[in-house]
Amino acid sequence: MKRAVVLAAMTLAVVALLILVAAARSDSDIVIERDLVYGKGADLELKLDLATPVKGDGPFPAVVFLHGEGWRAGNRQQMGHFIEGMARLGYVGVTVDYRLVPTARFPAQLEDCKAAVRWLRANAQRYRLRSDRIGVVGFSAGGYLASMLGVTGNEAEFEGGGGNPRQSSRVQAVVSFFGPTDFSTRDWPMALEKEVIAPFLGGSFAGNSALYRKASPVSHVNVDAPPFLFFHGTEDQLVPIDQSKRLALELDKVGVPSQMVALDGEGHGFTDATNQRSMQQMLDFLDKWLKS
Repeated sequence: MKRAVVLAAMTLAVVALLILVAAARSDSDIVIERDLVYGKGADLELKLDLATPVKGDGPFPAVVFLHGEGWRAGNRQQMGHFIEGMARLGYVGVTVDYRLVPTARFPAQLEDCKAAVRWLRANAQRYRLRSDRIGVVGFSAGGYLASMLGVTGNEAEFEGGGGNPRQSSRVQAVVSFFGPTDFSTRDWPMALEKEVIAPFLGGSFAGNSALYRKASPVSHVNVDAPPFLFFHGTEDQLVPIDQSKRLALELDKVGVPSQMVALDGEGHGFTDATNQRSMQQMLDFLDKWLKS
């Protein structure tokens, strides 16, 4: 989850998506609204950006994009081209900020993402989105948050107090790009645990093993989870590919549809050609579960 590696992955992925929608691109095709306050985390106002199609009456399915960078850096602007591209393809595209380490630790980041989903449902009519068709896509640390959103839709302890408590935070599709899923295995570079995971969870594994399990998506798998799509490089040295495989296996055990795409030779961030293929696979998956 080193900053340079993840930023490179984001840039390539953005380029890939723009290639896919270039033929239909027009500034008049979409409306973008920025800096919308979707809730509060402690005393902090939480904001999102939202892009909607101009053509068509809707309502449209929505896709929320979550940035990475180890829960300690990054912002929603990194996902801006994604939401523009999705809006041109008939979705409401959303990118959100969430609280970061060291100001906030787990589960604050998850609570914020859930508050964003609840806000979307509360404002579904205003933004012409389908409240029963909300997907989430995340990269690295954002992939982790996307997975947690997918498996904790029925767990009240993670809802937080961000606003719109009468709305559900459940999502209907999850796409994770090389996101962690099981902190209890400790199959990490030691430097990563010290510099990223321990600050996020509030301590080392040795003194907080129960918390490490509680924070792991694999610990919350249930039959009501939505379909999942995983992308992971076989040579990822930061988040081992077994992390995605492990959650996919647990979902399969309870009958939840999941697809695991192992990208040969890729690390924590993909090359241009792989990104283009992955983006098309992502779009096919989202179309299947959110548009059909």
